[in-house]
Amino acid sequence: MTSDAADEWRQWHEHRMETASGPYGPLALTGTHWLEDHPDGHLPGIPGGWVLDGDTVVLTATADDGLTVDGEPFTGEIRLGADTGPVSTARVGLGERRLVVLIREGLWCVRDYDPGSAARHAFRGVEVTPYQPRWSVPGRFTPYDARRTVPVATADGVERGLGLAGELAFRLAGLEVTLQVAVQDDGKLWAVFADSTSGDGSYRFRFLYPAAPDAEGRTTVDFNRAVLPPCAFADHFICPFPPPGNTLGLAVEAGERTLRQVGR
Repeated sequence: MTSDAADEWRQWHEHRMETASGPYGPLALTGTHWLEDHPDGHLPGIPGGWVLDGDTVVLTATADDGLTVDGEPFTGEIRLGADTGPVSTARVGLGERRLVVLIREGLWCVRDYDPGSAARHAFRGVEVTPYQPRWSVPGRFTPYDARRTVPVATADGVERGLGLAGELAFRLAGLEVTLQVAVQDDGKLWAVFADSTSGDGSYRFRFLYPAAPDAEGRTTVDFNRAVLPPCAFADHFICPFPPPGNTLGLAVEAGERTLRQVGR
């Protein structure tokens, strides 16, 4: 069992690194531009005009702008909704760059992904702790009577609401622990947590994605699969900090810890 779990973890970690270092992974993000900050429609370093009109973004461009839409050279005007697929499938491109239209907390933005980003070329991997069975424990999810939204600081210095669906309880290193968690569209749980290694041996906070609970709320809490948040890879992501109660009073020396430094 332990050998199988360690092999599965190794495959998971290899896939994580392939995704992180890929042409349109988090290291490729070079800018997040909020349309409300640019009412004239001109985004820094991005050609064309980008104006919010109701529930769509109106893009205008000339041949000199060099933009493509759906892989074809684009001139004129088009209305765009939010991109929903992988970054590589974003409708608007500029050479190898992908300009992704997104809506977050009711606000629209354009994210600029560049496979030639400095961060991607400087990437040397992630400091990660090899699999250890003791960091994988059974847990039980208890949903709240109603979804809660709590204000939390985010990586860009703005306080935003974080939606939470319930509590995940488990026993770790001899302690009874709970985390406030969200439930994703696919049923998986999502926790933003910190511990006593955060900022000293590990990134200042990390994400965890336990499997969807069964009918009785049972799942596995595997800190071997704790991951760095996207903002650890690029400054242009807006990651929420841990909500109240999600800073653990123990050292979680497992999973992804921090970016590997150049030269190491």
